[in-house]
Amino acid sequence: MKTIFHAADERGQADFGWLKAKHSFSFGQWYDPEKVHFGALRVLNDDIVLGGGGFPTHPHDNMEIVTIPMVGALAHQDSTGGKGRIESGDVQIMSAGTGIRHSEFNASSVDEVNLLQVWVFPKERNIKPRYNQKSFDPAGRINAWQIVVSPLETDGAMWINQDAQFALSTLEKGKSIEYKPVFSGNGMYIFVQEGTITVGNTVLGKRDALGVWETDQIQLKATEDAAVLLIEVPMLS
Repeated sequence: MKTIFHAADERGQADFGWLKAKHSFSFGQWYDPEKVHFGALRVLNDDIVLGGGGFPTHPHDNMEIVTIPMVGALAHQDSTGGKGRIESGDVQIMSAGTGIRHSEFNASSVDEVNLLQVWVFPKERNIKPRYNQKSFDPAGRINAWQIVVSPLETDGAMWINQDAQFALSTLEKGKSIEYKPVFSGNGMYIFVQEGTITVGNTVLGKRDALGVWETDQIQLKATEDAAVLLIEVPMLS
């Protein structure tokens, strides 16, 4: 088993006033040659958008883009006709494919929104752009994995154009949970949203992350109440 630890306080930072962002991987003006991607996982941004702020319409292509609001809500609109509101408990995915344009703004003019935006390299390039979003019951992830994104569309998960899977869990203090990759050879990137967990002998606190590969299973234990995002991805060279 191989691992790589990414400390929360070593992430890249950007502050545009209306946007305060932390980058787990090289993004925008921040570049770290040791943190360009983890396998097919290219971007994991932890963004705080102030009330009334947002991302004006901009393009993407050939990328799988997953947005997970943790606090607050976003107003979304894109060139596929997708339009609406995503909030805590929801997950959104876009296959940019041949090209998509979208905008995302804080749905509130007053309150902050805190979201994770994740980019994954696609399995097939230049597919027709597509958009989906879904609300997931938080009760379904208590001391269990709730699969929210998967090409297998297991248990209502949303489809992704990659042999990748996103799983959420809320672990109570003292509880353990095991994860086995569904695709042979895949790695796992564990991102702690809240709380503290251990993976083997590694302790991860809030916003710490651990990449794990060349193993067929891992076990997480919560040393205090914790919320975790696990992203399973192919280990690209």
